[in-house]
Amino acid sequence: MMRYAKPTDLDDALALLGKTQWRVLAGGTDFYPALGSKPLRENVLDINGLAGLRGIAETASHFIIGARTTWTDIVKADLPPAFDALWQAAREVGSVQIQNTATVAGNLCNASPAADGVPPLLILDADAELRSLGGTRHLPLGDFILGNRRTALLPGEMVTAIRVPRSSAVGASNFQKLGARRYLVISIAMAAARIAVGEDGRIADAAIAVGSCSAVAKRLTGLEAALRGLPAGPALRDIVAEARLAELAPIDDVRGTAEYRLDAAREIVFRAVMAASAHSGAETVVA
Repeated sequence: MMRYAKPTDLDDALALLGKTQWRVLAGGTDFYPALGSKPLRENVLDINGLAGLRGIAETASHFIIGARTTWTDIVKADLPPAFDALWQAAREVGSVQIQNTATVAGNLCNASPAADGVPPLLILDADAELRSLGGTRHLPLGDFILGNRRTALLPGEMVTAIRVPRSSAVGASNFQKLGARRYLVISIAMAAARIAVGEDGRIADAAIAVGSCSAVAKRLTGLEAALRGLPAGPALRDIVAEARLAELAPIDDVRGTAEYRLDAAREIVFRAVMAASAHSGAETVVA
């Protein structure tokens, strides 16, 4: 028989997870549509009673986004310019009604290649905080999301927060998304870029990630390295155009061909880099 539980204490929730298998429910914006007409047979652990898992906090070393933090919470938050891409992505996650309910951690646990929140968090070097009765561990986002609908969550674990190091929250960022229409669409390609420009007008730091062009969103480490030290400006288009983008492996599907996706990724990467560098400045460079 299916069980339903809605604990109000995190330790109680972890105790339940440690005893048997549960499906963790937060916003439910993917959970319920995925059921379709099928009856619900899984045990459901509703974490909406865990008030401590919602909100954004700051420590000496990290910005901490609670697992239940919604996309509307992100939109309303007062965060540094390095989070601009995440703010822009938050406004692209479905409709306003979805943004009011859907959670940041749920977007990651869903592990879709087209998850809007992943590229902006990748360029911030975010990690996932995973809690269980056995303790806490932290996994870089690139190690947490393993593939389409696959994560590194172990039995008895749940995501309790997403952490962003302060050392990565420098520069300004931008998010670009290409879809068949402007809103309420799954992306054909998307890109996020975080750029810090030094006093000399050259790129001091660069972080770039692309989604919907491989099984998981990818950081473009080769292009990042190529951009560092170069003057910020339109001439960067040539660098982006000549980059191999070997990290990407786009496919053909109903939304676009692999060739089109790769061309689109180059263009939106350039746009994201230019927009981010235009809003960056010497005060955002890593000390």
